[in-house]
Amino acid sequence: MPRPRSLTQEQLASAALAVIDRDALAGLSMRAVAQELGMSTMGLYRYVDDREELERLVVELVLSAVDTEPPDRDASWRERIEVMARRLRDTVGAHPAVVPLTITHRHRSLGVLRWSETVLGVLTEAGIEGERRVVALRGLLSYVIGAIQLEHLGSLSGPGTVAISQLPPADFPHMAETARHARNVGPDQEFLGGLAMLLDGLGA
Repeated sequence: MPRPRSLTQEQLASAALAVIDRDALAGLSMRAVAQELGMSTMGLYRYVDDREELERLVVELVLSAVDTEPPDRDASWRERIEVMARRLRDTVGAHPAVVPLTITHRHRSLGVLRWSETVLGVLTEAGIEGERRVVALRGLLSYVIGAIQLEHLGSLSGPGTVAISQLPPADFPHMAETARHARNVGPDQEFLGGLAMLLDGLGA
């Protein structure tokens, strides 16, 4: 008879997330998670089939922590969307190495489905419906996920920006000048400024 299960999915996901937070996404493996749990690699296969299943559990663990309650209805639709975008950014941004996994596994996550449902409700109340609402939701998701990646994996204060600012002005005048200005732009200014431009485009 099979041995009874003694680990929950949350415990498995927490162990996998600990590996990712410590060793980045490249460090995630069945062996690494098994070591984190103090068990054999073969023992871990009693609970999950492969690394892909671990990835799905991690994504659900992270995204389930996003607050999906509708924001204050007295606020404007733009303010409510900003609240939802901030919630997603803050929660996922606490584990930036997980961001690529959210792109791959978001469709299976109840957390992101609930977040999207709340955002769609706000957009609907703002008069954004049909195909425009489809594009609006996809645009918001793409922006927030992309912004998190840029903030944590390629920030404006990082060496990449410095290198671009030192490009020959004769060859890259706009890139070099923009990079020099970029060094003075903080993460919140970058995120909220870009979000404001996106919401301006919706024009509800």
